[in-house]
Amino acid sequence: MQDPFSLAGKRGLILGLANEHSIAWGCAKVAHARGARLALSCLNPKVAGLLAPLAASCQAPLLACNVEQEDELQACIEQAAAHLGQFDFIIHSIAWAPLPDLHGRVLDCSRSGFARAMQISCQSFAETVRRAEPWLAPQASVLTMSYIGAQEATPHYGMMGPVKAALESLVRYMALELGPKGVRVHAISPGPIPTRAASGLEDFDGLMQHAITHAPLRRLATLDEIGNLAAFLVSDAASGMSGQTLFVDAGFHAVQ
Repeated sequence: MQDPFSLAGKRGLILGLANEHSIAWGCAKVAHARGARLALSCLNPKVAGLLAPLAASCQAPLLACNVEQEDELQACIEQAAAHLGQFDFIIHSIAWAPLPDLHGRVLDCSRSGFARAMQISCQSFAETVRRAEPWLAPQASVLTMSYIGAQEATPHYGMMGPVKAALESLVRYMALELGPKGVRVHAISPGPIPTRAASGLEDFDGLMQHAITHAPLRRLATLDEIGNLAAFLVSDAASGMSGQTLFVDAGFHAVQ
């Protein structure tokens, strides 16, 4: 009997590699170790040169992809599909907001800043899956990354709270629409993780310390733990699950 937790033979695209501290890398490292074949994306060719060793360690092509550019997103998906043949899973780990809007009040957020944050951090998940749909395997899984600030007003998380709330709602609607095809959709909600994107948050050190102090496990989740949850969700062991936001945050969400 085949191990339902194994990713041997699975093929997946992971978007959003930034460095060895990024959630995308945590997911890629675990998926590769469990037998998956991968294609990875990063923001641009300049970054790709710096990240080539990480991709090589996973035996994965590294594709430049700025999701704000439709042609780049389409090219990334087509190149990944040509390499892999099909997608058994897609992991979307991309979020961004303009710093002036992110550091200000939600009330004061600019129209253009809110629109860009929503497109990059939320709508690009749906667009990625839509463009990849012709290559989605039966029983495929697609994942994105959220945060507890989507469900509760979190100090210093600002405009990303409403954006991530929209992303979690998007997950539920995508699960409804793709479920008849056997495709499963989830969001993973880690606690605060010291990634490059998170470092843009105001008083992020204080946010991490608050999580450590109040989480039942008295620590932050690790990249490996996030990767392990992602690997489970894209495995056959999670075949009966869809439409959920799952926390991996040392229990922090349970005591808020």
